Amino acid sequence: MGSALSLRSDFDGSMLRRLARQTRDADQARRLLSLASIYDGGSRADAARLGSVTVQIVRDWVVRFNARGPDGLINGKAPGKPSLLNDEQRTALAQAIERGPTPYLDGVVRWRLCDLAQWIWEDFRISVSEETLGREVRAMGYRKLSARPRHHAQDPEAAEAFKKTSPPLWQKSLPVPPKAK
Repeated sequence: MGSALSLRSDFDGSMLRRLARQTRDADQARRLLSLASIYDGGSRADAARLGSVTVQIVRDWVVRFNARGPDGLINGKAPGKPSLLNDEQRTALAQAIERGPTPYLDGVVRWRLCDLAQWIWEDFRISVSEETLGREVRAMGYRKLSARPRHHAQDPEAAEAFKKTSPPLWQKSLPVPPKAK
């Protein structure tokens, strides 16, 4: 069994209670009050009962508090899974998107996510799903834009002449003659 960890000496129970009153984070306030009871001479088991946790969790709080102070008792966001692409690969991907595909080399005339995933596999041997690649490309600042298709032999003058003109939406109505009695 290991020895008990001591709390930082630059805080005391009354200071932690004041910080607990000032914070808007309920979890941090609960943890600060539990540690304040330890500063005031209470046992770790009492602090665990006060915080509705186990003694091991109180020990984790003490470690976090000793390392980072009161801010160490705030719930942080989990880091999540690291990105599959590093900065160098992202730069190469951005350059490939900017220059566009080469039809005779890449076999496509415009980049789709499945084509980019295949390109990444061929160049870096990294398997990336289309969904993940879509999030990655969007985070890099790119958006899916497609030009509206237009027939190559379309005549703009003929299209303009074909458009129908509608009468104006609002017209002043004619005055209604009064009814005869």
